[in-house]
Amino acid sequence: MNSSRVVVRSDDLLPPYEQIRRQIVALIMSGQISPGDKLPSLRQLAKDLDVAIGTVARAYRDLEQEGWVESRRGKGTQVARTRPQSASPPSPDLLERLARDYLTAVVAAGFDAEDALSALTAIRAEDGPT
Repeated sequence: MNSSRVVVRSDDLLPPYEQIRRQIVALIMSGQISPGDKLPSLRQLAKDLDVAIGTVARAYRDLEQEGWVESRRGKGTQVARTRPQSASPPSPDLLERLARDYLTAVVAAGFDAEDALSALTAIRAEDGPT
């Protein structure tokens, strides 16, 4: 996995370890990283993201407890060969709730729905289809 796919934003309400955890789960679920793919070392990802090693360690520990990754001393951390049983496809209700939360945050920041849509379109154009 290329660590540039994960970004920690200081203006995000989620703690950095949770941002890392969620982004890695999203990369796994979208197929951008595959079972058996090796994740960056704790030190490397911490350096790349400019966060403490403990922050990355917590994200990796949570991912391992949830069954997304497997860690082996001396071998590093890799994506688990099988998805956790709790990993079901996201529901349309979840998407609607996330969209509403996003729109609420956008409006609270002084933007409107068109600004939000333009920003999403620009991000998708930069990142390519997922």
